Amino acid sequence: MKIAFLAIDLRENDRSYSEVTPRFPGGIASLFDGFARLPDVEVHVVSCLQQRVQSPEKLADNLWYHALHVPKFGWLRTGYQGCIRAARRKLREIQPDLVHGSGTERNCAISAVFSGFPNVVTIQGNMAELARLNRPRIGSYGWLTARLENFILPRTMGVFCNSVYTEALVRPRARRTWRVPHPLRQTFLDPPPNAGPRPCILLNAGVISPRKRQLELLDVAEALHRQGLKFEFHFVGYVNPGDAYVTAFQKRIQPMEEAGYARFWGTPADSELLHYYDSAAAMVHFPTEESFGMVVLEGLGRELKFFGARLGGIVDIAKDMPGAELFAPDDWPGLTAAIAHWIAGGHPRPTGTAALIRERYHPETIARRHVEIYRELLGLKS
Repeated sequence: MKIAFLAIDLRENDRSYSEVTPRFPGGIASLFDGFARLPDVEVHVVSCLQQRVQSPEKLADNLWYHALHVPKFGWLRTGYQGCIRAARRKLREIQPDLVHGSGTERNCAISAVFSGFPNVVTIQGNMAELARLNRPRIGSYGWLTARLENFILPRTMGVFCNSVYTEALVRPRARRTWRVPHPLRQTFLDPPPNAGPRPCILLNAGVISPRKRQLELLDVAEALHRQGLKFEFHFVGYVNPGDAYVTAFQKRIQPMEEAGYARFWGTPADSELLHYYDSAAAMVHFPTEESFGMVVLEGLGRELKFFGARLGGIVDIAKDMPGAELFAPDDWPGLTAAIAHWIAGGHPRPTGTAALIRERYHPETIARRHVEIYRELLGLKS
């Protein structure tokens, strides 16, 4: 079976065109690791970039990589016409049995729908729902991607949904849905260090943005500090320089850093990220919306105590997980009280979550589920 997988290459996001090795979002990279463990499947990864790049021909024995040069005019401003046409040309060469477009945020899903081959798409972020919640201005990226998503979903054979929440949003607009979570990233698969005492550090990982609500979490940190509790609240994540929310966050956290109970570590490289997880005792994740929640998966996979909002894909991941506590999305007093109780009780960490996460979200497990669905759609026997 030959699959073409249309995915974002992060060299395009970062404009790092001099890099030779393609990079993919965490869940996609892990899925490719899973495919690499299934030698009976041939996978061709196709990515569009606005500049020509050097790339390896293969990512693994059964994974090929194709970088397509598409000038800037062929992207969102033209409804991704350049990306669609470039993908169609390459796919006619590859002749896959099925095309899988990953995400409606960019060109991948719409290129799959117009590929001329049987196709499915994965929802990474719920663009229409985000537009409903955030009300982006007409003609903006958020406004356009929401409309493209509504156009795409009825026109593909089926949609891979990463959570119950996403599936509920997608089902009215799609012919068929499958609930398939993202896999755990490869770097998080090794068992965490032995359980034992750690400093009382709470970790928040994610883009510094209104959706992730780091400013509100600073209010929580301040309230805990006023109670005389001993802890540190650490933040890691990407920042958009000049963004008003980022500026407000950096200004607000500065006196807290000087007082020693909060710290922003910036945007660590992937190779350094594990250190921040394994140095912490708990994770706090309290967004306004979350289709899946990869950081939740990672935090529980490192056996951190988890405090989170009861919404979106967070509910799926935290289900039956030892020590996971969820709160209504605006229950800041409840969240603050629970963290205070945990700190006062010696900030214990749960045991057993890492084994559960690896069992449910191992890359090979998720890749095999993908292949089962592909075979079902194509009428192939296992």
